[in-house]
Amino acid sequence: MAGTRQDLRLALQRLAFSQSGYFTAAQALDLGYSYQAQKYHVDSGNWLRVDRGLFRLPDWPSAPEDQWVRWTLWSEDRGVVSHDSAALVHDLGELDPRHVHLSVPVGFRAVDPAVVTHVSELPATDVLDQGGWRVTTPLRTLLDLAGSDTSQEQLDAAVAAALERGLTTARRIRSRSDEAGDRAALRIERALGATTK
Repeated sequence: MAGTRQDLRLALQRLAFSQSGYFTAAQALDLGYSYQAQKYHVDSGNWLRVDRGLFRLPDWPSAPEDQWVRWTLWSEDRGVVSHDSAALVHDLGELDPRHVHLSVPVGFRAVDPAVVTHVSELPATDVLDQGGWRVTTPLRTLLDLAGSDTSQEQLDAAVAAALERGLTTARRIRSRSDEAGDRAALRIERALGATTK
């Protein structure tokens, strides 16, 4: 039995290490931890309860990507960091979102006051895998910002930052801008025009 407990603990640690120390109740259950065992580990201080059905190993060092891992797990790994949050990840301009922005598939129903969800079926080419979480590419992020309520000045700054750092090109942005709709395409064109002034 001790070998089994040790195997369980090692499997949980491997999983948590890949997710910045986080893991869900469902993941723990899949590994073999009953709900009663989960309560025991929380009560004993072996696990920290972060939210309903979400745990973290104690004393895990904090890192900038922690919030993205947490909300990805909250979304049952269906959410992709996008829009203002992706701009923050890629350091595009001066956006400082008050909420976490996630692109989620059709049918996603979870709600939290800290999260803004955007229904979108993202192609794999528009997503970067960061290990325990995913984020939209810089190009997709610019398209999402152009189609959102982000101010023109903030969009201009984001486009300028992406071009300046070589994260994309004006040609790529223009070639995909129509996908985001007429309003977004116009806003992209204005942002590109502002970079040449």
